Amino acid sequence: MGQEIAVDAEADNKPRHIAIIMDGNGRWARKRGLPRVAGHRRGVETVKNMVPICGKRGIPYLTLFAFSSENWRRPSTEVKLLIELLHTTLETEMRRLHEHNVRLRVIGDLSRFPKKLQHKIDQAHQLTRDNRALNLTIAINYGGQWDITQACRSIAQLVAGGELSADAITPALIESHLCTSELPPPDLFIRTGGEQRVSNFLLWQLAYTELYFCDTYWPDFDEDSVDRALAQFASRQRRYGKTAEQIKTGSGLA
Repeated sequence: MGQEIAVDAEADNKPRHIAIIMDGNGRWARKRGLPRVAGHRRGVETVKNMVPICGKRGIPYLTLFAFSSENWRRPSTEVKLLIELLHTTLETEMRRLHEHNVRLRVIGDLSRFPKKLQHKIDQAHQLTRDNRALNLTIAINYGGQWDITQACRSIAQLVAGGELSADAITPALIESHLCTSELPPPDLFIRTGGEQRVSNFLLWQLAYTELYFCDTYWPDFDEDSVDRALAQFASRQRRYGKTAEQIKTGSGLA
């Protein structure tokens, strides 16, 4: 999936984890008089390019929203083609990801997908589980509300079984039951395609994430587009509830 990855993480003002809603595939295709699936296929090529781009810039975590829990409402023919594209991409790219030391995770409610796709996902998880150059997470049939709900159900079962007291429920405990429990929170959220909303993506995890929206359609989102987003991120001051003066002096809250 592109050139060899060399991670360089020297800068403090660089995000460790980028999360992206890859929007605009259909509109990109429509502008060119092409079927929507042509936009999705071109979008896959952009995904392939993002892996070495993040590696070159020392970004160890990349999470991509490929198929939301709401996307089932789209025309059945498009949904079918999207599922087939997911399976084909995994089949063709899994080995290349492994060769480039990329760990692949797929998160979301996978139970609704065909067994052959679930099996291919399991294969990719097993093959790449020990890789460390880049952590690539693909969210399919995922929704932030669903993720929080399934975490609460899991915790409720522990409470009902007497394994956990209600007083022991903390934000850290909830985070440990989310699909992204092995990942740090995203530092930078990017949405392409001109829309300015998070669309039920990583709702808990985006609490202190810097949000970046651009008009570029996902198939046209290239290396220069990434650098513009990184420059915008670097220009911001992340305060986490503190004042600007506290951040400058490195002091805690009074």
